[in-house]
Parts: sequence; structure tokens; C-alpha cells
Amino acid sequence: MKTHEYKHEFFDREYSAKEAYGRLWKFARKYRMRIFFGIVCGILTAGTLLPFFNVIQPALDKVDGTAQQVERAEKKPADGGGADAAAEKARDEGRADAVTKGERKIKKEFGKIRKFAEKLGFDLQDEDEALGAPLLVAILVIVPLAAFARCAFLFLNKYCLSWAALHTVQDIRCAILRHIQEQSMQFHGRIDVGQLMSRATSDPRLVQHIIQQVLQEVAEAPFEIVVSVGFIIWSAVHNDMLPTLVLLVVGFPLFMCPVVLLSRRIRKWAKKALERFSVVGSRIHEILTCIRVVKAYNTEEFENRKYEQANKSMLKASLRAVRWSLFVTPAVETVGILLMCAFVTWCFFAKIKLSVIVPMLAPLLLIYRPIKQLSKLQVQLEQCRAALARLFSILDVRMELPEKADAAPKTTFDDRIRFEDVSFRYDTADRDAVSHATFEIPRGKVVAVVGGTGSGKSTTSGLLARFYDPREGRITMDGTDLRDMRIADLRSLVGSVMQETVLFNDTIEENIRYGTPSATHEQVVAAARMANAHEFIMSQPEGYSRSVGEKGFALSGGERQRIAIARAILRNPPILILDEATSALDTVTERLVQNAIENLMKDRTTFAIAHRLSTVRNADLILVMDEGRIVERGTHDELYAANGLYRRLCDMQKTD
Repeated sequence: MKTHEYKHEFFDREYSAKEAYGRLWKFARKYRMRIFFGIVCGILTAGTLLPFFNVIQPALDKVDGTAQQVERAEKKPADGGGADAAAEKARDEGRADAVTKGERKIKKEFGKIRKFAEKLGFDLQDEDEALGAPLLVAILVIVPLAAFARCAFLFLNKYCLSWAALHTVQDIRCAILRHIQEQSMQFHGRIDVGQLMSRATSDPRLVQHIIQQVLQEVAEAPFEIVVSVGFIIWSAVHNDMLPTLVLLVVGFPLFMCPVVLLSRRIRKWAKKALERFSVVGSRIHEILTCIRVVKAYNTEEFENRKYEQANKSMLKASLRAVRWSLFVTPAVETVGILLMCAFVTWCFFAKIKLSVIVPMLAPLLLIYRPIKQLSKLQVQLEQCRAALARLFSILDVRMELPEKADAAPKTTFDDRIRFEDVSFRYDTADRDAVSHATFEIPRGKVVAVVGGTGSGKSTTSGLLARFYDPREGRITMDGTDLRDMRIADLRSLVGSVMQETVLFNDTIEENIRYGTPSATHEQVVAAARMANAHEFIMSQPEGYSRSVGEKGFALSGGERQRIAIARAILRNPPILILDEATSALDTVTERLVQNAIENLMKDRTTFAIAHRLSTVRNADLILVMDEGRIVERGTHDELYAANGLYRRLCDMQKTD
């Protein structure tokens, strides 16, 4: 596989639109009142169209009739007699009736408004039927108030939906982090951290856009369409144009054909763009994590080329997604123009008056904008659906360690830990990492495990800390299976100091206090003294307030180890898992760290992974592992005298 290509995770899956957006609603549901109020405010801003439609046709009837009368008057013969004149007179009277009808309708509507104004105590006209002063005052007051009300509705619409979107995205991000941390080490051993970071941080932005932007459009566009279509239906019935309804029923769905036909390709390439963006994030994370190796091997240009390849791959997918999404709007516009041309052509052959056509064209033209908006929304919905699939794929992973509802509380360690015929295999492996291990660790004793690389030492310690669960057998503490204990109780009893110490990008004091937030400064200093760390900490002006840098890179290896030991001392667990960390240190630093480890081990039950066999001579029990099996056990003297694998390992280290 090329390094710039996306590697599908083992948990990736597809989700239908119903499933994806149904799951999204579960997160947004707690903010439903804000969402509902925002949508209502959007609808109110769209509800100002109907009054304007009502006055179009009466006004056009008047204009049309008046224009016809003027034209006929100019063409009227001087004698005005004969049969043609009589016919013309009859037509003029018919048009006059139409004009009178339009005038009556306008006067009727105006009369209602005037009566309402009189009840409020002012006249809309003066004695000469001109514009009255009260009406002018009313316009100067009402119009600005109406404009202010519209602005207020728009603000509330956008703010409420934005508020709900931001809170929903925050909940999704927190849920993802919580879920990821609940998963076992089996999960964390199989994922690409950089790509997972992209899913957890970048993808939710598309979800925010759906609630924040799309719902704003959804609140207005459908309502505008309903108002416009309703008026068209009313106008068609009122003007005996029922065939128009057939054209509307047939033509309106055609608007959505381009959206339906292109949606699958849009979703496909939107998903690929997100996947390849994850690769870009993964490359940056990997380079920055391994920057010391990159610098040491002078491979900056090599990494730059790999990063450029990942970016080009992302750019290609993004442009494909853009191209397909840009097809939607022109396609919808073309369908709209063709339908408009068909409507006008039909009106021409049906001899329909302009005063009847225009009132129907106005809402048809108005429909175009919200339909165009909805077509864009479909593109955004498909892009968001791809992001939701990536997010919910993570949330649907179930690799966490199960905790029983009636798990037994366990706050002390009193007797011993027992491994009873324990076997374990990683999901991606073809053989057991630990096979039929049986031994016990009595309270207060030191049990060490030695062996070559891949022999199962670290896996055994992970089973003891319950990072994994055995495939066969069981591990007990004071007779209680670890799977029957509360995980929080177990972790409070077991502390770990690993070979590869990772510190947080915070102060030295906060790193020592990590896991024991209630510890005082004096307790932190006392733990640092026991770990032989106080002197080097105070050698710098910042002292305990000094920042350790990313992963503790501002400190040396020995200093990091002593900070980790101080952290374990402050936590004060009765059981200690110790992955000996002195093998890569110089002699002086090793002695300091080893003394700190000995201070840490006092009065504790210790399970130690030994890299330098000289450090476990005094262990109460040494286990020798090879290919996941315990092949030898005993004290140092017993094992050395047995002349087996342990002796060969000791002799090899002596030779080295």
C-alpha cells in the first residue's frame, strides 16, 4: 500500500441516511427547543410573501383593462356605426366589467384596511383622498418596526441554530473521546492515531454545518415553496386553469432529478476526500512524533515528498467531489428554465391573458430560489452523511473491557495474585502471545519475568493490569477474578512504571501529581526526593513549574524516568508493575534510577519485567518465558545452576 493512500480501519461501515441522521438527532435532541424556536423564527421570515401575491392580479387586471380601453379609443372609427362597432362596443363593455371587477377587489381590500385604521383613531386619506398625515406617520413607524422584526427573526433563527450546532458537536467530540478511552489496548494497538484524530476533530465540523447552516435554509425554503405552490393552485382554480396543475404535478419533481442522480457520486467522493484528509493529518502526526529520527537520518526531504503525495491525493478527491457537486446547480437551473419555457408556450397556445400568467409566474420564479437552495442542501447532506459514517463507525466499536453490573468492590490487596492456566492471543496474530501461564505473586514479594523479544513478558504485565482479558483461564486477586472487579478499583491498586516513559506537556509538578490530583505541593516534593528527582528539578530557575515539553522531550531519559517513578510513589499503589527502564541509561544515571526504583519497591508487591538480568538477582521468583510459555521458574541461583535458557541469557549479557 502506498503511504499516501487511505487505509480503511477494521471498524469502518456504511450507514443509510435514515440511520445516520437518526443517530445525529439523538445527540441534538436535548437542544430541540432551541432548534424548534430557531426553525419557527426562520418560517416567520418566510411568511411575508403571501400578502404581495394577493394584490398582483387585481392590479394587473386594472392595468390590462385600462390599456385595452385606451387602445380601442384610439382606434375607434369616427362614425362609430355598424355591426363592427356594436361588436367592438360589446367587447369594450366586457373589458370594462373586468376592470370594474378588479377595481372592486382592490377597493374592498383597501376598505378593510381603512376601517381597521379608523378603529385605531386615524384616517388613511385626507379630504382630497390624498395620502393622509396619519398614514405617513404610520408608514414611518410600522415599516421600520417590520424591518426590525424581520432582522430580529433572522438573528434568532441563526443564533439558536448555531448555538444548538456548537453544543451538539461538542457532545459528539466528547462522546468520541470517552468511547475511545474505554476501548481495550487491543483497539489502540490496531488504529492509526493520526487518522483517528482527524475523525474526532475535523469531521464534526461538517456536522456543525448541517445543524447551523442547513436547518437555517430548511426553515425558510420549504415554507416558501409551500406558500408559492399553494398560491399557484389557488390561482389556477380561481382562473379556470386546471391543466396548469397537471403541469405543476409533472414538472415539480423534475427539479429534484439531477439531485437524486448525482447524490451517490457526491457522497462517494466526499467520503474519499475526508479519508485522504485523514491521511494528511496522519502524516503530520507521524512526522512530528518521530521528529528526532527524521532529524537524525536527515530525511526531511523524503518526508516532504511523502507529505506532498498525500496532499495531491487529497486534492484529487476533493476536486472530484467539487466537480460533481457543481453539476447540481446548473442541472437544476436548466430543468427550471425548460419547465418555464414549457409553461409560457402552453399559455401562448391556450390564449391566456398576461394578467393571469404573471401572478402565476411570480411564485414560480420565487420557487426557483428555495429549490436551488434545497439542491445545494442535498450536496451538503451527502457530504455530512459521509462524515457521520466515519464518526459513528468509531462509536459503534465494541472492544472495551466489560464490567459487570454487580462487579465486586475491592479497595485492598491482602494475599496474592494468581494466574491460572492463562492464554491470550492478539486479534491480528496467528499464535498465542501468552500460552497456559500458571504462577502466583504473594503479597510483598517480587516476581520477575525474563526472556527474549516477543516472548510474552509485556503481554503478561498487560494481563495483570487488565489492559486485556485472557482468552482462556483466569487471573485472580485474593481469590476474586479480575473480570469480577470494578475496573476503577483494580487500577487504584496497580501502578506502572514503563520503560518508555511518556509525560504530558505540562509542568513537572503536574506530571508528578497526575493521577493524584488532591496531592499537596509538599507531598509532590517528598515523592520527588524519594525518586532522586528533587535535585535536578531545583537546579533550574523554574523548579517544579518548569514545562517538560511535548512527551517530556525537554528532559533527559533518566530525568523522565525519575519523574515517572515519583508519580508512582505519590500514587502509592500496593501492587507495582515495573518495566525496568535502566537498560538505555548511562552508569551514573542508571544508579540514580535504580535507587529510585528500590525506594519505590519497598513494602510493595512487584511484578518486574527484567531487561538487565543483574537487576533481578534478588527477586523471590524469576519466570523465564519463550514464545509465550513459561519454560523455567525459580530463584536466580536455582535457574543459573539448571544450565538452561536463563543461564544462556545471563552468559550472553556477561559477554556483551
